[in-house]
Amino acid sequence: MKAVAFTHSRPITDPDALQDIELPMPVPRHHDLLVEIKAVSVNPIDTKIRQANEPLGEPRVLGFDAAGIVRAIGPEVQNFSVGDEVYYAGVTDRPGTNAEFHLVDDRIVGHKPKTLNFAAAAALPLTALTAWEMLFERFRIPRDQPHGGTLLVVGAGGGVGSMAIQLAAQLTDMTIIATASRPETADWCRSLGAHHIVNHHHDFGAQILQAGLAPPDHILCVAHVKQHFHKLVDLLAPEGAVGIIESNAGELNVSPLIRKSATLHTEYVFTRGMLHTANMAIQHRTLEAIAHLVDNGTLKTTMTENFGLINAGNLMRAHAALESGETVGKIVLEGF
Repeated sequence: MKAVAFTHSRPITDPDALQDIELPMPVPRHHDLLVEIKAVSVNPIDTKIRQANEPLGEPRVLGFDAAGIVRAIGPEVQNFSVGDEVYYAGVTDRPGTNAEFHLVDDRIVGHKPKTLNFAAAAALPLTALTAWEMLFERFRIPRDQPHGGTLLVVGAGGGVGSMAIQLAAQLTDMTIIATASRPETADWCRSLGAHHIVNHHHDFGAQILQAGLAPPDHILCVAHVKQHFHKLVDLLAPEGAVGIIESNAGELNVSPLIRKSATLHTEYVFTRGMLHTANMAIQHRTLEAIAHLVDNGTLKTTMTENFGLINAGNLMRAHAALESGETVGKIVLEGF
């Protein structure tokens, strides 16, 4: 089968940074679904793993988000049949989705939204799960009932920020403040439901106060945590919560949180699938719920660009775009 892999950590400008290769067809076991990949999207973790300069020993296939069709199932699979259209985010300790066929545990897979094509669906799983788990499981913000309060999303124009805005706007009554530094990003955040925009290249705490807004009760910092952390803690409301998703945030001084009786929450979307937690099937149920919200018009895909076929050249373009730090929404690739 066709796949795209890397063998050494090279800059994305190197013509061999990613390579088209051929691999044997995988065989499903236990809870595995064998999925024929129809579309994938690219996430910052793809670029970070490629840049990590770790010894590989053999080509590594990247890719986590995917949408496709189930072609075979393992003996312990439940809830899925051959021919089902699915979408999911995968895990980091198995071969990735940048291949014609892919194995994934059925407990972290959902049925694809019926109203979306494969490309639009592939943009959703990783970011939607990350945002959902942070807002509703880590922060424990109530859904579909009065709660109030203010949510600040730092780095709101990317995939996770885009989904966090939508989920908060559609499923809570919180006031949503989004950070954005470019007009197109600000417009994108407003279109998803953000009530206020502040520029993270300036003192966004001062901007929030000048706008007469209350200190945020919840702050989701999607990127550059170390750069912003002390400012976020100063800005946070007493007994509030800060959420971070960066696995390489470095050392953070959490002592200032204590004076405010505030909490720090972390979210890593791969934890359940990678560590086989007792509750890993929650991700299946969450993806089913997200698909329902898409199909009833509550949520929309965050796909903004389709880079064409899934091959080394197009994936290198996608990695380069993400590394520029100027993407809005999600980049997808479709078909082989």
